[in-house]
Amino acid sequence: MHINQHARLSVAPMMDWTDRHCRVFHRTLSHHSLLYTEMVTAPALVRGGATHLLNYSEVEHPVALQLGGSDPDELAEAARIGAGEGYDEINLNVGCPSDRVQSGTFGAVLMKTPDLVASCATAMRAAVNVPVTVKCRIGVDDQLPEVVLPDFLARIRDAGVTRVAIHARKAWLQGLSPKENRDIPPLDYALVHAMKTAFPDLHISINGGIEGLVQAQDHLGRGLDGVMIGRAAYHTPWDTLSRADSRIFGQSDPCETPHDAAEAMIPYIEAHIASGGRLHNITRHMLGLFQGRPGARAWRRILSTDVHAEGAGVEVLETALAQVPRELAA
Repeated sequence: MHINQHARLSVAPMMDWTDRHCRVFHRTLSHHSLLYTEMVTAPALVRGGATHLLNYSEVEHPVALQLGGSDPDELAEAARIGAGEGYDEINLNVGCPSDRVQSGTFGAVLMKTPDLVASCATAMRAAVNVPVTVKCRIGVDDQLPEVVLPDFLARIRDAGVTRVAIHARKAWLQGLSPKENRDIPPLDYALVHAMKTAFPDLHISINGGIEGLVQAQDHLGRGLDGVMIGRAAYHTPWDTLSRADSRIFGQSDPCETPHDAAEAMIPYIEAHIASGGRLHNITRHMLGLFQGRPGARAWRRILSTDVHAEGAGVEVLETALAQVPRELAA
């Protein structure tokens, strides 16, 4: 399957959430959805030598590396490092609104300098043989999205970018926190759909406020190429991802029940603990597995408390699993 087909459904890059352990868990639920790393800054890789940020497991493929930065040469080198580590795609962040990101002149503030984004994309594409993609907003601050977004897309398309994920909200760089920027600016799905009509040659994924597969299928059915889901995939992973392979990709689903998914993680957890890792590093991403099901509260409580005990291992996970009736788990 070509990576563009995997991009029919992807899990959004989310800081502090979509780390390598989270991605292994999500891959357990869906074998075909495209996964993204947290944003890794180009300066951290190129100047800081922080290549440990690129660690991942082979089971995560297809997996994309999201980079943050604004210097074309530095981004090109970071992309080269990422591609050398085996990532299937390099994505440029033009959507994060945090103050920390703005101070580094990357993220959503780059919506104001589309020529610079195009230069970055050109340099990155010249450095690697894997796809270079962009994740952006529809605009920032007082920009008019219906004016800014088509111009932005035209610039990056002319730079050779063929796939873009659009978060269908503006970002307000002053006055709203990153969390508020995920909720308060209104969604404009119609504009993203209009961009697909205006740019039929671009592979366009929609992102922002999408709560599950029914909504994803609706966007796909109306002509978009892909759907990127963020918080729903994290907070309700079973409901969001476990039937993605059959309903989005026409393939068999890997797990019949949430119990199957939890048990499939045990060998990975054991290997992580044997290498000196902590149980909590992994299970913190699994808290929502039984969301809305009998026993879910006890599952969350045990995985939020007992995992911190000295020497906590898979027996804690097994105790938590025992709180959820298997016959009610599907």
